[in-house]
Amino acid sequence: MPPRPDPGTSSPAPDGAGDDVARLFPDVAALAQALDGEDYLTDLGLATAMFLSVRLPQPLLLEGEPGVGKTEAAKALARLLDTPLYRLQCYEGIDAAEALYEWDHPRQLLGIRLAEARHADVAESDLYRSQYLLRRPLLQAIEHTGPRPAVLLLDEIDRADAEFEAFTFQVLAEAAVSIPELGTVRATHPPVVVLTSNRTRDLHDALTRRCLYHWIDYPDPERVAEIVRRRVPGSAEPLAVAAASAVTRLRSLDMVKPPGIAEVIDWVAALGLLGLTHLDAAAVEATWGSVLKNRDDQELARARGAAWLAGA
Repeated sequence: MPPRPDPGTSSPAPDGAGDDVARLFPDVAALAQALDGEDYLTDLGLATAMFLSVRLPQPLLLEGEPGVGKTEAAKALARLLDTPLYRLQCYEGIDAAEALYEWDHPRQLLGIRLAEARHADVAESDLYRSQYLLRRPLLQAIEHTGPRPAVLLLDEIDRADAEFEAFTFQVLAEAAVSIPELGTVRATHPPVVVLTSNRTRDLHDALTRRCLYHWIDYPDPERVAEIVRRRVPGSAEPLAVAAASAVTRLRSLDMVKPPGIAEVIDWVAALGLLGLTHLDAAAVEATWGSVLKNRDDQELARARGAAWLAGA
């Protein structure tokens, strides 16, 4: 693979893979239609950002409130590309070993004992072979052999520290990993990279300048209702619309954990299982825990009243 002129520039995929992806997604409308077929509803802005990320290719940073569909965007892309999704869930203190690779020490020890049982000599190089390598998401995505690029999801990158950000994007900029005992592993099909952030902290400029960026707003109640109806087969449209509108009202309150689309889906599924076909105060009282997952938020909403939430 030729060197990149700039660490923020992505290497193109091999011609065959690039042509294949171009035929699959010739334009933004084709991608949006394909996403709709996967029950991932998007607007023009998000569809355009995802299209550019796949076709340039360039990492895509998605920010927005929890529950607006950031992680689902990466999952939908992987389904459309018919390619693996490698997900790295970030958290405070995550390090390179958990992102890239580490050696399987129990298997290495077993290899030593088996060699001793056969009275055979064991060289150090024998213990540092590919079969003893535990591959983590970054290395798995780089090693993916195609024919289409894998999707690498760095989920909640804002939970990791700045040093981990720098390490991650140094690896991705080169689309290669150096393993001292084995040499350098270079991607033949650089992955489609999606990063998500809930903005628990500001990300470093060195990371954001390498990415396409899109902020995902919470959809309007009508779109939320359509998403719910697709995710909860058999749910009645009036109930889905009422639940979506109720969650919009909840989000006007100063909540610790405002409910997202996932909570609306959970709520409508719970209401349906209970045999409830419309949202009223009694239905709300029976199902607070399906939509509000924080005690303080429940108390805040209860103070406004179940009838208020039901739109009575």
